[in-house]
Amino acid sequence: MTVRVLIADDHAAIRAGLRMILDAAGDIEVVGEAADGEVAVTQARALRPDVVLMDVRMPGVDGITATTRVIGEGLARVLVLTTFDLDEYVFRSLRAGASGFVLKSVSGPALVDAVRAVAAGEGVLAPEVTRAVIEAFAGTPSERMPEPPPGMAELTGREKEVFDCLGAGLSNAQIAARLFIGETTVKTHVSRVLTKLGMRSRVQAAILARELGDGATGHR
Repeated sequence: MTVRVLIADDHAAIRAGLRMILDAAGDIEVVGEAADGEVAVTQARALRPDVVLMDVRMPGVDGITATTRVIGEGLARVLVLTTFDLDEYVFRSLRAGASGFVLKSVSGPALVDAVRAVAAGEGVLAPEVTRAVIEAFAGTPSERMPEPPPGMAELTGREKEVFDCLGAGLSNAQIAARLFIGETTVKTHVSRVLTKLGMRSRVQAAILARELGDGATGHR
């Protein structure tokens, strides 16, 4: 199955480089490009890509606002492209429902893997900064959620275990191995967790798990 990608970045040279890397993968097709957030949303509506590779800082409508619109309208999954010194923007993008982020210094193979993972419903956080980003986000008092959302009480025991695994940053395969269940079953549980908690992406759930802290579900 071919993964259809829309690249949104205000630098033409970067878009060209990303297109070259993704087109060379064989199973990924770049179906469009956008130099700002407004065009990215318009293109997403018209092209319905599987993944939008979204830069954060763009003229006019920025990547965060564009991500909110794309996710809100259910147009595509979003993989944010950024640099480590834009933590605040990354956090806001993840809040908006982005499936994760990669650094602009990412290697070609890692970028391809990230796009494939997001298209498959996985969450992606750049390995260089995963722990730092989640812990910094969870440690910001103004952003921290004071109590578990109502949907937390609706989670079954197994769903709470899956929720905790999301907080640990585990992939579907890793969750399956830890809980001794199949990956298809994991996907079902993740979907139910997101629905009950009112989340748009597994990364949002992972951040929530870290915000709530140890023992929030009784399974830590």
